Amino acid sequence: MRYKKFIENNKALQLNMLQELVSIRSVKEKPVYTAKGEVYPFGQGVQKAFEYIIKKAEEMGFETKNVDNYGGHIDFGHGEETVGILGHLDVVPEGDGWSFDPYSGAVSDGYIYGRGTTDDKGPVIAALFAMKALKDSGYEPARKIRLILGLDEETGWEGMKYYFSKEKKPTFGFTPDAEFPAINGEKGIANIRIVKKFDKNQGTGLELSKLSGGSAVNMVAEKARAVIKASDTGRYNMIKSQIESYRTETGYRINYRGIGKSLEITSEGKAAHGATPEAGLSAISILMDFLGNLNFANDDVNGFVDFYNDYIGFDLNGERLGIGLEDAPSGKLTVNVGQIEYNKEAVTLNINLRYPVTCNIEQIYEKLVPLVDRYQMGLIKEMHRPPIFMDKDSPMIRALMESYMDNTGDREHQPVVIGGGTYARAADNIVAFGAAFPGDEDLMHQRNERLSLERLYLATEIYADALYKLTQSDFSISD
Repeated sequence: MRYKKFIENNKALQLNMLQELVSIRSVKEKPVYTAKGEVYPFGQGVQKAFEYIIKKAEEMGFETKNVDNYGGHIDFGHGEETVGILGHLDVVPEGDGWSFDPYSGAVSDGYIYGRGTTDDKGPVIAALFAMKALKDSGYEPARKIRLILGLDEETGWEGMKYYFSKEKKPTFGFTPDAEFPAINGEKGIANIRIVKKFDKNQGTGLELSKLSGGSAVNMVAEKARAVIKASDTGRYNMIKSQIESYRTETGYRINYRGIGKSLEITSEGKAAHGATPEAGLSAISILMDFLGNLNFANDDVNGFVDFYNDYIGFDLNGERLGIGLEDAPSGKLTVNVGQIEYNKEAVTLNINLRYPVTCNIEQIYEKLVPLVDRYQMGLIKEMHRPPIFMDKDSPMIRALMESYMDNTGDREHQPVVIGGGTYARAADNIVAFGAAFPGDEDLMHQRNERLSLERLYLATEIYADALYKLTQSDFSISD
């Protein structure tokens, strides 16, 4: 097809744009209020990334719109109906231990490295250059193509909510924020907090001074830390010996060091996206498992440690909690304790749940509430997004599958339901489509996040083909 040569011709420009976009640390921060009276709702970094891509799109000849710095769009073509592409420019915190600067956009061995290369800046750039290739080839779509830019997808979605309070939702479309070949459903997602208050009268003996772990609720905790204090510092030698034995027996990375009159215990797991906790290893669960070997002076602390190990531990499917739901389209429910925080008065678990598409959130709460009540803990309901599902034989899924298969030759992989939560939930008739490929290593939300340049350009071809199909006058999402 004619547009493919324009993708080839623009490869250098596409890579340069992605590098410049990745170099912007667009992690959500507190709002910024400028001297001119403007508000950047998600902080300076996110705003800078947003302004950058809007400016570049205008230089390409596209029409753009900024909706009060809460989001915006890039348009190509005209028409009453709109094919939407919903992407996002914010990223999760980078963490440490990278082989390259996480905001360098470094290229090595055919990969570009950096936070956001796969989630979601690389796919957004692929979609933008798919639009550019169609435009440069002289194509006139029968429907408007609109690339919608979200700015806080990794956190609260307030930007997209505000954007759609001002702008009409697309007729149908996709979000390039998952994997190929096509995603025909997403599990329900809920964030909850379990809170336990502690009695201050703990007596003398071993004290838990500090306990923390994890950097985001939707990430598997890579690190956790506890600080303990003993009235008899000679007890530390026995605890150190226990740590060494535990490390040898389990193979887990757990260490200690003295800090003043206290002993610090740290654990290290493996980070992963909260949608796929099985791909990681929770540092929180490692640390709590070890703390279960100790006897603290405060019975509330012991009780909470026991509760964690008995009802959560390393169980990723909620079976110990009594919420082990499962169905044929989407598989098992998953549980990820993304964060733990303790301040002597109370401890909080920030938990991310992903539940099957045929289930509902009330089934989960009905099981959890009596359990936490029994242990005199509180359950706080936070974010909730119901599941979505589209039949794999629908015209929309068939069209996307054809674009994927025609450009890859892969006719083995079929549409799947994922645990991830994408902007497919933000409007009707939207599904996730790419840009990760089957079998590729998933480094979203992890150190050394990277994107194959070959995959970047292939995704651009697939998106161009899909946009071409979806903007034909005879295409309809209804049979």
